[in-house]
Amino acid sequence: MSEKDSNRSANHGMQQVSDSDLPLISVILPVYNIRSYLPACMGSLFCQTYTNLEFLLIDDGSTDGSSDLCDRYAQEDPRVIVIHQKNGGLSVARNEGIRKARGTYITCVDPDDYVDRDYVEYLYDLIRKYGTRMSICQHRVLKQSRVIHEYGREGDGKLSARECIERMLYHDVIDTSAWAKLYEASLFREVRYPEGKVFEDIATTWKLMLQCDSIAVGYESKYSYLVREDSIVTGSFQERKLDLLEMTDQMGEGVLKVFPDLQSAVLRRRVYARFSVLNQMANTEHTRKRELIRFIRKNGRSVLRDARAPVRDKRAILLLSVSYPLYRSAWAWMKRKETASWT
Repeated sequence: MSEKDSNRSANHGMQQVSDSDLPLISVILPVYNIRSYLPACMGSLFCQTYTNLEFLLIDDGSTDGSSDLCDRYAQEDPRVIVIHQKNGGLSVARNEGIRKARGTYITCVDPDDYVDRDYVEYLYDLIRKYGTRMSICQHRVLKQSRVIHEYGREGDGKLSARECIERMLYHDVIDTSAWAKLYEASLFREVRYPEGKVFEDIATTWKLMLQCDSIAVGYESKYSYLVREDSIVTGSFQERKLDLLEMTDQMGEGVLKVFPDLQSAVLRRRVYARFSVLNQMANTEHTRKRELIRFIRKNGRSVLRDARAPVRDKRAILLLSVSYPLYRSAWAWMKRKETASWT
């Protein structure tokens, strides 16, 4: 039986005795029309080896039966707290969970994903081992029940906030996601996710890191991220995907106020964001295409000279410098090849 199947078959009605010496950890799940995925997620949480937990299910106005399923979990497991609210979006739901959390620590889990049985224990042990206020683990990416990317490896360590943010800007092991991290709850006193925006974690995670002298990083994958065709990231282009540019620029401006020496890293991330949006616009005639292309061409030479910039970025810049049609053809070919490897 695979780990995923094992997690899904966990009997969430069975309770283990919590160790009163361990701090309470709040697990926040923003729930919206996710009924078919929620059982796998909750199954993986109910069987956690770390037991002093509370699960805050923030039902953000679901209409597919997710609300009833959340209530059923609350009836079966006293650690589950359900909050029903009008639909306000992911940030509104996550912020409500933060407000209601009673734990010393907080971790976020998206309800269409699932976690390893020792996910919470692993993150907490990292905080205890290195004496930090925040810890990070790695993740694996799944599509159609298959692992298509495995980012984990062995080992762990401690990074300064500056090192962590720099690596995040380069997509070097550390990412901006809200999940796969454990936070001291006090880090959220002055920080909330921007409401009404998508890619909200890009504008938030660096602020949490910045409050830490150091951050514990575990290199093992403990979180399984499911690729969905209808997700914000993979779905067809919508105007709200332009939020990626705003959130990235906000992060860049904020980082440079504290670490002005990270200018190259910030520029690389801003160029990457333009490529990401440009790729989403590939089959549209959006009026901002030319603006994005101009930005990339103007700043591309600096990224090409940056030894830490990914080779993938540099190839994309070189192709776009020749012509946009050439770049678009190369991108389409790469996506077809990638999709074929998933099936």
